[in-house]
Amino acid sequence: MKTKIQVLGILLVFLTACNNRQNSEQKGTSITNTPNFLIIVADDLGYTDIGAFGGEINTPTLDALAEEGMQFTNFHVLPTCSPTRSSLMSGNDNHVAGLGVMSESIYPTIEGLPGYAGHLSNQVATLPEVLAARGYNTYLSGKWHLGETDDQSPFARGFKETFSFAEGAASHWNDMRALGAETTVTYRRNGKRVTTLPEDFYSTKNYTDSIIHFIDKNKTAEKPFLAYLSFTAPHDPLHAPAEYIAKYKGRYDKGWDELRKERVKGLLEKGIISEDVAQEELSHNVMVQPWETLDEQSKKEKARDMEVYAAMVDYIDVFVGRLTDYLKANNLYDNTIILFFSDNGANGAPATTYPGNADGKYLATFNNELENRGLPNSFIDMGAGWAQASSANFRMFKSFTSEGGIKSPLIVKPLGKSANQGINNSLLHVTDIMPTLLDYAGIEYPKEVNGTTVKTPIGESFKTVLDGSEKQKQRNKGIGYELFEMKAYIKGDWKILRLVAPFGNGDWQLYNMEKDPSEINDLSNQYPDKRKELIEAYNAYVKENGVVDHKGIYDKAFQRAYGSE
Repeated sequence: MKTKIQVLGILLVFLTACNNRQNSEQKGTSITNTPNFLIIVADDLGYTDIGAFGGEINTPTLDALAEEGMQFTNFHVLPTCSPTRSSLMSGNDNHVAGLGVMSESIYPTIEGLPGYAGHLSNQVATLPEVLAARGYNTYLSGKWHLGETDDQSPFARGFKETFSFAEGAASHWNDMRALGAETTVTYRRNGKRVTTLPEDFYSTKNYTDSIIHFIDKNKTAEKPFLAYLSFTAPHDPLHAPAEYIAKYKGRYDKGWDELRKERVKGLLEKGIISEDVAQEELSHNVMVQPWETLDEQSKKEKARDMEVYAAMVDYIDVFVGRLTDYLKANNLYDNTIILFFSDNGANGAPATTYPGNADGKYLATFNNELENRGLPNSFIDMGAGWAQASSANFRMFKSFTSEGGIKSPLIVKPLGKSANQGINNSLLHVTDIMPTLLDYAGIEYPKEVNGTTVKTPIGESFKTVLDGSEKQKQRNKGIGYELFEMKAYIKGDWKILRLVAPFGNGDWQLYNMEKDPSEINDLSNQYPDKRKELIEAYNAYVKENGVVDHKGIYDKAFQRAYGSE
């Protein structure tokens, strides 16, 4: 017969186990010996910027991770940053997660619609919420961009330790200068505002230092962790330490047309694309201004801009190395699954597109003289030419639902050594990450949170590919896209794509992605039934996810932004 003290002890253990945000039906394995998860996201990194994906930038740490683990060449994200991050955190479509449009671009007609809140919705449970409820320590350092108010911060959505930046981008230095005249800069540490930054602050360095600090202070807790290192590099304004910029001096003097050719050849040498694809891409004219039409001063400035961009990517690699070295030194590396990817393609939009910058007055307050470009008090961007080269061999770049906007390099270091080590071309999507990590942790997604029913993730676990029990991920569902009226639907090797003119024809185009990943040859006339099938699937996606028809509003905005209206 149990004593009152024993009964009370049992009751306390029971109450402690139940004190989480999951419902009573939640099942999962014990956290004992479960893996740690480290998610590293670069901001506006192009597909070929990493050495392992054909680039010339010095990225030895990431290249080694790719060699040691798995390199996914057919991984897709959303066309811009906050929609991608909403799908990463929820395993769901960006419209369901509340980011059917970015918060900076909401217009009156859609304001208040649940799918267009501009912040992470309460109709989804987040990855840190689910993991924290089952005993994980959860950390975020860096960009959030999923809500700017205190109650929308990562500290309010499941992360136990945070050093977060709320908005989309800002100065990488300690001056806290905003991206646009109508934007703000908000840092928080564990939910409380941070109004000043260290004198030697640089985003990549300090974000990494913070994530190491969070892991280190809790390393004796005998709990697994989720660590989300969310860089703002290499998003503009392009900034980098002077000594890293100097490493690339003169490297890009030949211009973006030559760099694009180099990157395509790099992809071919790595075995990521075929000879046929490479040759067709190199013979195809892309929609950017030819380098040779620039005057000499513009060439000098643009070459310097790419030097700064390369330095930013190089510096990311340095600090990823610092983090992995820490994990190895503390016997945490082997039991940590590491994922590295970019939130979208390289950014070709001019800085004048950011809120309040159209008249150029705010941008004129910076010093963009040649020698100061990339240093404090400068504001430079990548531009369409370098972005297209960075996204080679794909069509367009960030903001577009063509492959250059939605295809990202993905590197995964799994537990142990996978039988599938090396390059893998399984069709994956950012929504697949949450189901995969929950699969590893033995945790089911909750049906409700705090009494509110939450949407089940649409992503599909690819754990079987990582652990080597299945060679390829056979996707059960298609993948739908809509952002700023740029639309797409991918099913198997087929894709329909709708881009506003002049980037597309304003109507659906059909591509075979295995034979034509560069989206050069529209097959609509040859395969009208396939086109119709995918359009019907897209329409079902629209209905299921509450996608709104914007009636040309964003089409016109894109045409104005790129000078084609």
